[in-house]
Amino acid sequence: MARAACSSVVTALTLLPSKSHHLFRNQFTFSGKPNKFVGVLTLEKRCFSSTVRMSLKAGIVGLPNVGKSTLFNAVVENGKAQAANFPFCTIEPNVGIVAVPDSRLQVLSKLSNSQKVVPASIEFVDIAGLVKGASQGEGLGNKFLSHIREVDSILQVVRCFEDNDIIHVNGKVDPTSDIDVINLELIFCDLDQIGKRIERLNKGKAKDSQSKVKEEAEKSALLRIQEALLDGKPARSVALNDLEKDAVKHLCLLTMKPMIYVANVAETDLAEPEKNAYVEQVKGLSSDLQSGHVVVSAQVESELTELPLEERTEYLNSLGVSESGLGNLIRATYSLLGLQTYFTSGEKETRAWTIHAGMTAPQAAGVIHSDFEKGFIRAETVAYEDFVSAGSLAAAREKGLLRSEGKEYIVKEGDVMLFRFNV
Repeated sequence: MARAACSSVVTALTLLPSKSHHLFRNQFTFSGKPNKFVGVLTLEKRCFSSTVRMSLKAGIVGLPNVGKSTLFNAVVENGKAQAANFPFCTIEPNVGIVAVPDSRLQVLSKLSNSQKVVPASIEFVDIAGLVKGASQGEGLGNKFLSHIREVDSILQVVRCFEDNDIIHVNGKVDPTSDIDVINLELIFCDLDQIGKRIERLNKGKAKDSQSKVKEEAEKSALLRIQEALLDGKPARSVALNDLEKDAVKHLCLLTMKPMIYVANVAETDLAEPEKNAYVEQVKGLSSDLQSGHVVVSAQVESELTELPLEERTEYLNSLGVSESGLGNLIRATYSLLGLQTYFTSGEKETRAWTIHAGMTAPQAAGVIHSDFEKGFIRAETVAYEDFVSAGSLAAAREKGLLRSEGKEYIVKEGDVMLFRFNV
């Protein structure tokens, strides 16, 4: 189906995400050498470059009347309420930044007597205009492209509930058809871009051998991706080596982005989604398309915004669930992107930091400030559970739970860290 639908487009064919930046003023102790200092992190927010963007971006897409905007509005409002001290904002009507829920922050803050708590954050973008024919000018046309190319992952909301008062754009609830419509539009956009890029590569001549090798790797990768797209498969399904990945990443292909299918169910299906046949469709398709899936109820998320914070847990429990859709969405996003959290905790503040799983201690330090990575000496590290059982960093040190880790140490989920470095 995809090949047939794409053939007319192909015959006509002959930005990495921006990074947010943070800088921290450091409290220094003189090391005894001229112009050399050993920095001990105290954490005051300003701006600087980082290895991982401090605010991840997730774009929410979906056909009309699937609950996309309802979910966006509810998630943003719920996120604001869950951490009143965090500087939330709605950048534009369709963009909102919310905190990543993490109960460990409050525990660490209490033990360290921190003056403030700063959670990790995630930015949600409600992307409009992605409808059938959008790649050829329908709806808002290609205006959605500028938004969707900037996100780290795509959350595709799929309607999995019946409601006669909410008309489906295609006349009936059909998750498979809805997913096909959205994915084909993304495929069309990628095919258009790949076709133009291949044509440019065929005309150009590399200036040196290194450039030639990279161009050949890019062309080889694009031809294989193009073939997969014509078969209705996303670009992320194509196995690429490191050189090929590096060669094509500048194109920011839409179907290369990690995708999470968000099955939007009625309130009554939230506790036992496996009994919903539509959810099972989404689950099966997400596996076939190398994607994640999560079940939420935009209706419940919207109702949560109308309740006082202390009543929300009770309401969720009455529905047979223990967590809101916000937590589910963020956990699925972290899992799909291979992300994890480490902490810094002291009297000034307790803060959560987002890194890629497998990062070394210097790389994790570089997320805070590039100087931390360049001048890395060691990282005083204790597991979250050990920190809590000891009761403080000093107690953890006395009990031998605080470790001194070097440059090769791979940071683990929940590590509480204090970096020592030269500047």
